[in-house]
Amino acid sequence: MIVVHVTHEVVEKIGGIGAVIVGLVTSKAYQKAVSRTILVGPLLETNRPVNRRLGEGGKIIYSSLDEIYTSPWRERFMPVERTYDVGIIYGTRQVQEPCNDKTVEVEALVIDVFHANRNRLNLFKGELYKKFAIPSDAFESIWEYEEYVRLAVPAVEALGALGCFDDGEQVAVLAHEYMGMPTALKAVLDGKPNTRTVFYAHEVASVRPIIEKTPGHDTTFYNVLRAAMEEGRTLEQVFPEVFTSYKHPLVKAARYCDHVFAVGDYIEEELRFLDPHFRTMDIDLVYNGVPTSAVTMESKTASMEQMRTYAANLFGSRPTWVFTHVCRPVLSKGIWRDLGVLHSLDAMLASRGESAVYFMLGTLGGQRRPQDVRHMERVYGWPVTHERGYPDLCGGEETLGDMFDNFNRNHHAVRVVLVNQWDWNRRLCGDRMPENMTFADIRRGTDVELGLSVYEPFGISQLEPMSCGAMCVVSNVCGCAGFARRASGGKDVDNFIVADYLKVAEGLTVEQLLHLPASERDRIESQENQRLAELIFQRLPRDSAAIRRGIEAGSALAANMSWEHVVRDYFLPSLARATARR
Repeated sequence: MIVVHVTHEVVEKIGGIGAVIVGLVTSKAYQKAVSRTILVGPLLETNRPVNRRLGEGGKIIYSSLDEIYTSPWRERFMPVERTYDVGIIYGTRQVQEPCNDKTVEVEALVIDVFHANRNRLNLFKGELYKKFAIPSDAFESIWEYEEYVRLAVPAVEALGALGCFDDGEQVAVLAHEYMGMPTALKAVLDGKPNTRTVFYAHEVASVRPIIEKTPGHDTTFYNVLRAAMEEGRTLEQVFPEVFTSYKHPLVKAARYCDHVFAVGDYIEEELRFLDPHFRTMDIDLVYNGVPTSAVTMESKTASMEQMRTYAANLFGSRPTWVFTHVCRPVLSKGIWRDLGVLHSLDAMLASRGESAVYFMLGTLGGQRRPQDVRHMERVYGWPVTHERGYPDLCGGEETLGDMFDNFNRNHHAVRVVLVNQWDWNRRLCGDRMPENMTFADIRRGTDVELGLSVYEPFGISQLEPMSCGAMCVVSNVCGCAGFARRASGGKDVDNFIVADYLKVAEGLTVEQLLHLPASERDRIESQENQRLAELIFQRLPRDSAAIRRGIEAGSALAANMSWEHVVRDYFLPSLARATARR
């Protein structure tokens, strides 16, 4: 079987979709079942050197941009380039699994769509409108829409030039998110008998902005979803603002694919709310895998020591516990909920003479230069103290800076630190960080990882410390919560706590739920934060035996959620169902 992944992460892993592709293609089960893997996407930047055009370790076989015209690819690709006024780069790329240093070579097909044959492009846009109700004229000024529409036809033609449709071998075109949908729809229009299309729903792009902008966030939205579904209403009827989103018609058109993969239970519900056709369509849960790493008691203890030493360098005393949250600090991550749990924990810890430090690692301003970090550290005590403006708080980090500052002024047993940087080492995070600190330490050395998101299709990052024995606390709207429930056989695991912020009064109508005030959401959150704090307080490992039990339980659960399990038990069976359709 040939598997084509249409994605913006062809050249390198940028985010969650890239992590999924890495997990899939490096698994033994995937490699056994798939004869060829081809990553397809648009050229995102033209200024890379030739030896980095296809990423670290990439090998170019053909590139009209670099005048590399290897035969027979010149004869196959040039007609496509001339017809559609695009450039083609084709070669191989190394995909590396970071935890185990496993490397796999895949094919990479990148299309330069900064130019396009306008007449042929308009013909395709006309087909998108007539066949799939996608109004390109409303969105063609948005490059993120335009580039993926421009990609579709030459990408499918180039796949043909690569022999994908010649010998009858089954071809599965996986459209990763809305970006891959135009290419999948072109494959649908071509109707090749050996080709099947799958919409790989890593989120429902129509839903995320609604949840983020609604005062009640997930508390409002998911209760509205269930009430509206009972009344037979759709997302568009309840939230007509989705029509202004260029992503919405592309996601809605996923109903024309042969199959849909959803990475979480709520994604499946969101799709069925999006359009009635999804209520009778095949949607398979294909969870993401959780990275696992071998952790000994010695390595765990060493990392815990490193984290406490860093906290002591910042605050002058060693904390009893270390809490962390590694994420992009955006609204959907619900970081104010972390602070709410820590607020409830403050008095509990103080009653036992214990203390804690919480590190939030993530940035909206990009990676800061080492010299800037040292200047901020020396002049005003970064990362405990912050100032507005680059190289410090910017891009939306300002609100978090205020929240963390207010928290530290009003709490004593718990201190919080916003490390608005990326990576975790002394060179990038300042001289108060221990010299040998690495990113692995923030995963191995944490006692509790918080991830109380208001929208989280899966949440790989929240579970990364689990195999290291950390307690992972996530909201029930995270896709990983459903997977963990299945992987544990429904049993309670001390390392894994699920929050529920969806509890509202019974019998509320859709309209009442839509106008749920922020004060009611705050009441629900406060009540749930208190419950979570009590659970965490009870389960914190207060001796070495408890730490060992945590490592064993976390490793066992993570092993049942590994990429090998996902590919064997979810991905390949679902792919077989998709390709068996006639």
